[in-house]
Amino acid sequence: MKTLIKKFFDNEVLAYLFFGVATTVVSVVSRMLCYELTGNELLATIIGDILGILFAFVTNDTIVFKQARSGWPSRLIKFFTARLATMGLNLLLTFIFVTSFPQIIGQFVNNNIKMVNTIETFIAQVLIIVLNYVFSKIFVFKNKEK
Repeated sequence: MKTLIKKFFDNEVLAYLFFGVATTVVSVVSRMLCYELTGNELLATIIGDILGILFAFVTNDTIVFKQARSGWPSRLIKFFTARLATMGLNLLLTFIFVTSFPQIIGQFVNNNIKMVNTIETFIAQVLIIVLNYVFSKIFVFKNKEK
């Protein structure tokens, strides 16, 4: 069983997808809890994204892309910069589909704003996972562990 798990996590794409899903769970659960507590979709998006970014950096740096320990502060800055770009996309999609034009999604869920927020969150996360992999692979995690 350990061998199977090791093989799974030695495959970069599978490991990235696994931790991408885990990061999405961290981000979405944080966002939903914050939204329930504050009712503010933009604040909830920011807090959820920040917690997701921190979780993602640790897992991507150590497990997915297997980086050498040295140089992590530089990678963290690059990682945050790349993730801020996708966070901007997330905020833009939230602003468009939840804040400004909720009826676009709302027409399918009786204009239930919580459902609109939830649906938009999951649609955005699919786009963000793909973009984050591309940014991580090209700009952030270039040096393998030696």
